Amino acid sequence: MGRSRGLEPPTSGTTNRRSNQLSYDRHIPLHACQDACLLGSCARRSSGYSRGRPPLAQGRPLAKQKLRVRPTKAQNIAGLVSCSARIITPCMANPGDTTAARLMTTKGMRRVPSDRLELLYCHDFLPGPLCARLMKLIDKDRRPSTIADANGDNYFRTSETCDLDAREPAVRDLEDRLFSLNGIDPDHGEPVQGQRYDVGQEFKPHTDYFEPGGPDFEKFCSVAGNRTWTFMIYLNDVSSGGGTRFKTIKKTFQPETGTLVCWNNKRADGRFNPNTLHHGMKVRKGLKYVITKWYREKPWG
Repeated sequence: MGRSRGLEPPTSGTTNRRSNQLSYDRHIPLHACQDACLLGSCARRSSGYSRGRPPLAQGRPLAKQKLRVRPTKAQNIAGLVSCSARIITPCMANPGDTTAARLMTTKGMRRVPSDRLELLYCHDFLPGPLCARLMKLIDKDRRPSTIADANGDNYFRTSETCDLDAREPAVRDLEDRLFSLNGIDPDHGEPVQGQRYDVGQEFKPHTDYFEPGGPDFEKFCSVAGNRTWTFMIYLNDVSSGGGTRFKTIKKTFQPETGTLVCWNNKRADGRFNPNTLHHGMKVRKGLKYVITKWYREKPWG
């Protein structure tokens, strides 16, 4: 079984075997879902997402106008029924998790046929202009990538990494799209990481979760727990090389602008899944830009 090389958590290091940095800055809250907040069932609100602000301050102006007229009890009940009918997918029982079933409700989402892991992908998840904005942010702050548990191989991960500022409009747009897709409580998400691979750079086979009992486990998992799901998005086409290979199922994804690849780092029984071992293969020609978003068992930070 390949040893997991989570990137260190965003701080300036990286998390897990990969070595992406997990900056500990809290995410700037995204816009809350009006319907879910009115029902009191929105994951963001229940986790303190609206803390310090009037609940309706994050709703649309129209919602405020409607609530200026005090409704009768019967109208309240009717409103709740009508509102709940518009919520297509309920909040997850575990706010740091999602399900393949939920993800498959997204248009264009496909699941790789395998009983070894939950692995899905969706072409054109992000539009080209947003990808271009995110690449500029990566270029602005990129630095050499690192890994959480050094293994003596200085060429294990040779890309460059940066933690994207949650206040940037492009990052907020990305976070909104991910929340609409997976419904995971934003408080359970690590800061968004961007990676840039030049010719010859790679990230050797690794898993994203921290190996329980490993040298980096207590340091990076004592507060937020381990990683649950990984969401990775290619920001550009690559002339040659740069694919992501899942060795155990012999599946390789080639970088294409806006394509999302996501997987569950756990098995159905809750154990971490070594079959998620993947290799960020060497770029042969051109550059490769990637966005990675990891979620945790507990609130981040």
